[in-house]
Amino acid sequence: MPVYRRILLATALNEDGPSVARRAQALAVALGAELRLLHVVEYVPVEPLGETLMPAVEIEEELIARAQRELAALAAELGIAPERVSVEAGNVKAEIVRAAREGGCDLIIVSSRERHGPSILLNLTEDTVLHAAPCDVLAMRVGKHQ
Repeated sequence: MPVYRRILLATALNEDGPSVARRAQALAVALGAELRLLHVVEYVPVEPLGETLMPAVEIEEELIARAQRELAALAAELGIAPERVSVEAGNVKAEIVRAAREGGCDLIIVSSRERHGPSILLNLTEDTVLHAAPCDVLAMRVGKHQ
């Protein structure tokens, strides 16, 4: 019986995303586990300054649509079925934990950058997810240590 059956990769869809996703997929294959992909669009309120700015709802819809396209392309590259791919809107940390709970995941994978100086004191996503998650959490290094 595999230790991990359902793995949730919470991806930021940035320049490090494909590399982390390939490593997560390799881990899932090695363990005989199912890999699910999640991206969370965190809504940042925008105060309209004039007629040139789109209404906030349109901005959020555009961000979600763009994330859906990018995540679908990444899933296709990895051979992950569309039903195991999700884009959510809300608080990143809360949505990752919720998706893991609702999906019965037993491992969450997040990316992690090395921090220095005052940034060490910040409560980053991987720290919050680690303490709130209903399962194990694996932080994969990105950047120069990758």
